[in-house]
Amino acid sequence: MRPEKKYLVEEARNMLGASEHLFFVSFAGVTVSDASAFRKALAEAGAQFHVAKNSIIAIAAKELNLPDISSILAGPTAIISGGADSASVAKAVVEFFKTREGADIKLGLLGEKVMTKADVEYLGSLPSLPEMRAKFLSLLSTPAKQMVRVVFMRCEKLGGGEAAGEAAAE
Repeated sequence: MRPEKKYLVEEARNMLGASEHLFFVSFAGVTVSDASAFRKALAEAGAQFHVAKNSIIAIAAKELNLPDISSILAGPTAIISGGADSASVAKAVVEFFKTREGADIKLGLLGEKVMTKADVEYLGSLPSLPEMRAKFLSLLSTPAKQMVRVVFMRCEKLGGGEAAGEAAAE
């Protein structure tokens, strides 16, 4: 293999090995300004967008023992990798390709699982990790709030409303 190709395969291997989730997209019809805006949206999620030759992607994927992706390696292909939260990266991908004609999501990889376009769209519809944490913490604090409310109502009913109000303020 020529040194130039070895370098390209090494770069593709680094892109494919950058994270546990990968998204392969067709970028036909995407303008330079659109690609720049897309890169900015991905950077907010910690991900990157790279265009590579299909033959180079195939060699790098085989070297990394990734699932067979040869069926999607036709036409212009870009790789989206990186980012700690796969849902937020998928959300950025889905939002961008929703309005682009000719450009489309080809396939996603989440660990060893091969994801169809529908799977990637579903992943993009899920809340991000910070949103899920906030919802979880909200669920944990709700019973405590309800318990305080019940105790306060009971105290008011027994005639200790002022004392209960002072206790709650502390």
